[in-house]
Amino acid sequence: MDFAFDARTEELRGQLLEFMDSHIYPAEPVFEEQLAERENPWLPPPVVDELKAEARKRGLWNLFLPGEHGAGLTNLQYAPLAEITGRSPHLAPAALNCAAPDTGNMEVLAQFGTEAQRKQWLQPLLDGEIRSAFAMTEPDVASSDARNIATSIRRDGDSYVITGRKWYITGAMNPNCAIFIVMGKTDPDAEPHRQQSMILVPRDTPGLTVKRGMKVFGYDDSSHGGHAEVVFDEVRVPAENLLVEEGAGFAIAQARLGPGRIHHCMRSIGIAERAIEAMCRRTLSRSTFGKAIAEQGVVQDWIAESRVRIEQLRLLVLKTAWLMDTIGNRGAHTEIQAIKIATPRTVEWILDKAIQAHGAGGLSQDFPLAEMWAGIRTLRFADGPDEVHKRSLAHRELRKYK
Repeated sequence: MDFAFDARTEELRGQLLEFMDSHIYPAEPVFEEQLAERENPWLPPPVVDELKAEARKRGLWNLFLPGEHGAGLTNLQYAPLAEITGRSPHLAPAALNCAAPDTGNMEVLAQFGTEAQRKQWLQPLLDGEIRSAFAMTEPDVASSDARNIATSIRRDGDSYVITGRKWYITGAMNPNCAIFIVMGKTDPDAEPHRQQSMILVPRDTPGLTVKRGMKVFGYDDSSHGGHAEVVFDEVRVPAENLLVEEGAGFAIAQARLGPGRIHHCMRSIGIAERAIEAMCRRTLSRSTFGKAIAEQGVVQDWIAESRVRIEQLRLLVLKTAWLMDTIGNRGAHTEIQAIKIATPRTVEWILDKAIQAHGAGGLSQDFPLAEMWAGIRTLRFADGPDEVHKRSLAHRELRKYK
C-alpha cells in the first residue's frame, strides 16, 4: 500500500487549496448573510452559483466521479481532495458539484442508467444545472433494513404506479431538485433481496407532494436543500423510468452506498481538521486562572488525542480507498463498514472537545462547530446506522471461525 500523492493529486490539491483560500473561505460570511436574506428559504444563496462557475472554469468539477463521466480520479486520488472540501462542508462540495445526494445519484445513473436516462438526467446533473434526491428512508418502518421498505411500485400496462411515504429525503426541499430516485417494492413475494426496485420520478409528476422540511437537531439544513417528507399518491411514470430491471433495487442501493459512505468519511476528516484548528486558536487566545486555556492539562490532552485519532482515521480511510481501487467495493466491504463506524464517532468526539474549549461560543451561530456537530451526529444514521454496520461486521468476523 502506497498512500503517497501522485503528480495528478498534488496538482489538484494545490489548485483546490488555492481556491479554498481565494474563494471558499471568503465566501462563507457572504453565504450566511444571503441565507438570512432569501425570499425562498430553500433556494441556495446566489454565491453558490458564483462559486460553481469559478470552480468549473478552473477544472475543479465532478472530481468524485471516476470514468468517462467525471474527472477520472481513483478513490485514493479523490480522498485528500474530499478532505479539503470537508473543511467548508456547506460550500465547497456544492461548489465543485461534489455534494450528496447528487454524487450518489450521478454514480447510479452513470453505472445503471440507460442512454436515454443518462441524457435526460445525468447530463444536467453533471453540468450542475439541476439537483436530485434519493428517496429510500420511510417513517413507518425501520428502513435501516432495506427489506422493510413498504412503498409500492406497481406495474400497470406501460407505466409504473408509486404509492408510499418517505422522509428525510435530502435535497428535496430545493426548488432545483428535478428528479427523485425512488426505492420501493415491485414484488413483495419475491426472495427478500429481490423485492425492491428503483425508479426515476420527475419532481413535477402528478401525485408527488413534497410535504414539509424535516429538522435535524433543530437545524433545517436549508443551505443544502433540506430534508423533506415526500408523499407518493398513485404517482404514474413510464415503465422505461425503471432502473435496470424489477428486483435490482437492493443491489443498486449497495453499489450506491459504498462510495457514498467513503465520501462522507473523507469530508468528515476535513471537518475534524478544522475543529482542531479552531480549538487551538481559541484556547491560545483566551485565559483562565492566570494562564492561556491552551496551557491547561486537560485541554492539551484533548488536542493531543484529537491529533492521534484523526491520523489513525485518515490511514483507515486511505486504506479503504486503496482497496476499493484495487479489489473493488465488494472486496473492501469490511473496511467500508469500519470507516463508517469509526469516522462519525471519532469526529463527533473531536468536535465535542472543540465546542467545550470554545465555551458558550461553541454552542452559538458565531462559530460553525455546533452545526458541524449536528451534521456528524446525523452521519451515525445516514447510509446505515452504526448498529447495522457493527452487526454485519461482526457476522463477517464470526464467519471465519464457523
